[in-house]
Amino acid sequence: RDLHLSLRRQRQMCIRDSIIAKLIRPITIKLFPDVPSDHPAIGSIVLNTAANILGLGNAATPLGLKAMKQLQSLNDQKDTATDAMCTFLAINTSSVQIILPATVVGLMGASSSKIFITTIFATSLSTVAAIVSVKILSKMDRFKLDNSKELT
Repeated sequence: RDLHLSLRRQRQMCIRDSIIAKLIRPITIKLFPDVPSDHPAIGSIVLNTAANILGLGNAATPLGLKAMKQLQSLNDQKDTATDAMCTFLAINTSSVQIILPATVVGLMGASSSKIFITTIFATSLSTVAAIVSVKILSKMDRFKLDNSKELT
């Protein structure tokens, strides 16, 4: 009976994760126009973002590293970060969360529900600010890549 309940819970978690991934994928494709929509980096970015949204920061780290490696494979100037890499870093750093991290729940117990709405609000605002900042900075001449110059 315990095995059946465990399998049922795993199935529910997989369904929830796939729903979140399906919601995030179209947004991700629009945020990363330089990355082909069928490139593996998009999948890794989606999974990393979904893990962060669910409060699984430790599980998100390897996915983030994999996504950054895959983004680097698209980079012609290996010693310079692309706009896609900067956007991903900004989104990952702001870390929007719908579910409170397990550490917070463990430390605060039942009172952690009191900060639920404010956590969603704060992390959503930080993510929007990160995306807007990256998009504005990428348009500034100072931060544009100059592909015509050879780096020494």
